[in-house]
Amino acid sequence: MSDAETLCDIGLYGLAVMGQNFALNMASKGFKVCVGNRSTSKVELTVNRAKDEGDLPLIGAMSPEEFVSKLSKPRKVIILVMAGKPVDETIAKLSEFMEEGDVIVDGGNEWYVNSVRRSEELKTKGIMFVGMGISGGEEGARNGPSLMPGGPKEAYDMLEPIITKCAAQVSDGPCTGYLGPVGSGNYVKMVHNGIEYGDMQLIAEVYDVLRKIVGMDNDDMSALFAKWNEGELSSYLIEITATILAKKDDLTEEGYVVDYILDKTGMKGTGRWTVQEAAEQSVAAPTIAASLDTRYISARKEERVKAATILEGPTEIPNVSKEQILEDLEASLYASKICSYAQGLNIIKGASDKHDWGVDLSECARLWKGGCIIRAKLLDKIQAALAADSDLLNLMVDPGFASELNARQLAWRRIVTLCVASGISCPAMCSSLNYYDSYRRESLPSNLVQAQRDFFGGHTYERIDQDGVYHTAWTDAHKSIGNINERTAGNV
Repeated sequence: MSDAETLCDIGLYGLAVMGQNFALNMASKGFKVCVGNRSTSKVELTVNRAKDEGDLPLIGAMSPEEFVSKLSKPRKVIILVMAGKPVDETIAKLSEFMEEGDVIVDGGNEWYVNSVRRSEELKTKGIMFVGMGISGGEEGARNGPSLMPGGPKEAYDMLEPIITKCAAQVSDGPCTGYLGPVGSGNYVKMVHNGIEYGDMQLIAEVYDVLRKIVGMDNDDMSALFAKWNEGELSSYLIEITATILAKKDDLTEEGYVVDYILDKTGMKGTGRWTVQEAAEQSVAAPTIAASLDTRYISARKEERVKAATILEGPTEIPNVSKEQILEDLEASLYASKICSYAQGLNIIKGASDKHDWGVDLSECARLWKGGCIIRAKLLDKIQAALAADSDLLNLMVDPGFASELNARQLAWRRIVTLCVASGISCPAMCSSLNYYDSYRRESLPSNLVQAQRDFFGGHTYERIDQDGVYHTAWTDAHKSIGNINERTAGNV
């Protein structure tokens, strides 16, 4: 057998569980895989797993030089290490032995600006760089994740035969595809995670109403979420919520695991990046922002414990029929989810337009239909709406979604009102409703805010009856501001 025949199709460097599982995924699809890691013990572990899981075509390398030497040319390397400095260090170690025409793929949750920088740095060596978001957790990595690559089209074409087989498969194809230039893949994955934040928080708020207002126990809540998962709310997060709520505690053998979990939600940073980018693109994303704020508040557990002894809320809960609440909750959750997706997609569109990426939003929806954390039945409708109108200004005004929101808006209002009257916070659901109400109004009270800005800062304003930019001397103390056009410089 020649050396070329023994070389591997692709390499994967970085063998935490996600890396191990994705390497095994590729090997299980018939590709020869070489794995490497800073600590060689994980290389041995992964090689042994490959043998145990069907003698898969996977070999290990004990040094960066050996790792690169075992790859067929042009070499294709996926790195799955912690974002930030470790990525730069890994690229430096591997690229030393790589050549012009090779490809490096970063599959971590990386800030897209870093991917753009790394791409420019590697161009001096003729190495192509791809930032590829991977969603689906450990299970998805092994069995088929959603893959969101962005980079040179030439590099994507080299990767395409591998990643299309390793991605999750749905009725209209693999959950991967070319998204655009470098940075676009990381960006789409970042926003995916932001939508995920919103979705999780919305579900948590529904759970809070069910236990605190309706008075349901864990088994009943689990059964309800399982039932919802058979209808329009069908999704991965609804499915696992049903499973989580029913899980008995195996440490104490009393009660349920979820009731022993401290109410502090951790995070890795992609939700915060999404909210920052929403501001950067001047896109309103209140559902996602509310979910992030709630995580911040949850982290202040000691403060909340003290505040609970000082601050007061309602002492009585409004008397509303259980059946009505359950019906309204289902409608409210569905409507709020539409808003969360609408916000995320508009953030992607803003960045794509700004950076000239040409991201197809319907393709984003398609990639999210399988393998990833936010996969949901709803995405079929989202994909269809965006494919039918690529210039759709907002998902909410698609005729189909507009009809569904209109039909559910009263139920939505009843749930938010019930939460407020009961002293149960519902920041994401309330923000979603406010987003809907603000967007549907032809006239907002923003005229007063702009008048205030002109009063104290001479920021000028536009009129509804005449074209042009105006400033008013609101009191005798106000003086001329000179060239009005100069006052609007720097507006965003």
